[in-house]
Amino acid sequence: MAQPETISAKQLAQRLATGEEFVLLDVREAEELALAALPGVIHLPLSRSQEWLETLPERLSQEKNLVVICHGGIRSWHFGCWLIDTHGYTKVWNLEGGIDAWSVQVDPSLPRY
Repeated sequence: MAQPETISAKQLAQRLATGEEFVLLDVREAEELALAALPGVIHLPLSRSQEWLETLPERLSQEKNLVVICHGGIRSWHFGCWLIDTHGYTKVWNLEGGIDAWSVQVDPSLPRY
């Protein structure tokens, strides 16, 4: 099974600050997104995949760098593996520690839950 690359919150913040482009894909539930979110994310909650699955190729380009985000990094890792194995995506990263790590390592003003 192919796996997404791992990227820490600090590494992602540094790379974004240098202008490197990433598509940020948040797979958490709407309630979680309402508590803490990064600006500009594409929100595809896993529990509602039947609503967006058919449009996945239009929503997510295989040509762009994709960072998958969840609360702690587990759901996003599984989703990243699925994107690689099932849909042939090759530029996939998993945000290690998820949005919680971002709150601790990068932006303490982002609420933790």
